[in-house]
Amino acid sequence: MDRGSVSASADTVERAEEATIESDIYEGNGMNIAIVGAGKIGGALTRHLTAAGHHVRIANRRGPQTLAELAAETGAVPSTLAEVAEDAQVVIVSVTMDAIAELRMAGLVLPDDAVVVDTNNYAPVIRDRRFEELDNGVIESRWAERQLAHPVVKVFNTIPVADLRSGGVPAGTPGRIALPIAGDSPAAKATMIDLIDQIGFDAVDAGGLDDSWRQQSGTPVFAVALDAEGVRKGLTEAHPAQTKAWRAHWVEVASA
Repeated sequence: MDRGSVSASADTVERAEEATIESDIYEGNGMNIAIVGAGKIGGALTRHLTAAGHHVRIANRRGPQTLAELAAETGAVPSTLAEVAEDAQVVIVSVTMDAIAELRMAGLVLPDDAVVVDTNNYAPVIRDRRFEELDNGVIESRWAERQLAHPVVKVFNTIPVADLRSGGVPAGTPGRIALPIAGDSPAAKATMIDLIDQIGFDAVDAGGLDDSWRQQSGTPVFAVALDAEGVRKGLTEAHPAQTKAWRAHWVEVASA
């Protein structure tokens, strides 16, 4: 066999192995999922969840015409904010704090029985305008919950984007990346823990939404890829002063 044939065979085997891994990860149950925001996190989740066999609608404030490329790549359906969450069982809100404050006025309607997910981190000055409540220590997802007028689950805000895009592996893989998840509804958290597993990650129950400060910016679980044991350890080591210091640092950097 010549070198070219050997290389071609190796490529074929590699592609087959990759397909097997994806098949092991993606075992979706065809849920109706809405994703509001098509940036780095929203885009990555659109790719994962459509690959897992779910029915995904996507929307942003700029209109469905701006989502044609992502829709063509993934098969997700571009929608308006007014339509995106119709019949949705899960709604993932992945926009800035500035945008969250305006989504309802822009037409977003959330079904009463949907699981609503907040993926956001407050980044004053460097990305978001200042919000006095948040600056004074109100828990970010409690604030988001009030803006959306719907209970939320906090998850996907800690994992680095590169790891979210390509770090998923089958269940049981040693060192599998884990995500902290906080919320007041055990059923909502169970739904999301199952989806997280489907796209290749473990989940660690971080408690109720009032405990979600433990996974905010600057804490030991923020912007780092950890396994389940590492996430549990990081949550116990979290302190509110860490988020305050993180914000102050980046405000200083942005103001320099």
